[in-house]
Amino acid sequence: MKVAVALSLLIGSSVAFAPAQTGRQSTAKSAALDDLKSLAEKSNPVLKFYDPLELSSISIWGNTVDQSISFLRHAEIKHGRVAMAAFVGYIVQSNGIHWPFPISFDGTPYPFDAGSPPEQWDALSDAAKWQIILFVGFLEWFSEAAGTHYMRGGKPGAFPKFSDHPEIIPHPVPLNLFDPFGLSKNKSEEAKAQGLVKELNNGRLAMIGIFGFLSEQKLSGSVPLLSGLGLPHYNGEPMAPF
Repeated sequence: MKVAVALSLLIGSSVAFAPAQTGRQSTAKSAALDDLKSLAEKSNPVLKFYDPLELSSISIWGNTVDQSISFLRHAEIKHGRVAMAAFVGYIVQSNGIHWPFPISFDGTPYPFDAGSPPEQWDALSDAAKWQIILFVGFLEWFSEAAGTHYMRGGKPGAFPKFSDHPEIIPHPVPLNLFDPFGLSKNKSEEAKAQGLVKELNNGRLAMIGIFGFLSEQKLSGSVPLLSGLGLPHYNGEPMAPF
């Protein structure tokens, strides 16, 4: 979905640009680097740890190497989650699946008949687009403001619970964003660690998948594996939210 790609840029835009000040530090005693290498071997036993740009040895904005690694890990997990939502959303929208109720009070239906997913996004009103963008912006702000920050001892990828922070959200929220029904609260640490590896790999593949869809739509034949699907050509700008 075009919206998910645009939002991935919104919530992770700091990763897309090189910081003004970076430095390289010794990583001999970096606990975060050891964890990163261990996770890399679990997520890809063949390739294992692969860092040709040596991003695991830089300090970002004056932070330590460990803090910088946590920043990059959190960014990857976040982008993977957005990409998974975008990939599934693209398939759902391409098959004409939509909510049965109107999208606005005036009875306007979802623009499922506007064409491909990017064209459906274009057919939304600016007000609808801003609602989506601002809501995701709120989620990003909340994740940075609540709980222990992932660069200050927190866990990369962990999204704080709404119910744990009434000082930020005074109105009761019945469900949390992550695991709203509490299905994973009783899982062992080993099972959670295995789930993280699966999430990383699925997210990485989804990032490739959603951009493959958009690339093939924009430039027919650019993704040979998708050429036979008959994806319609898109004349718009996939990276432009408006």
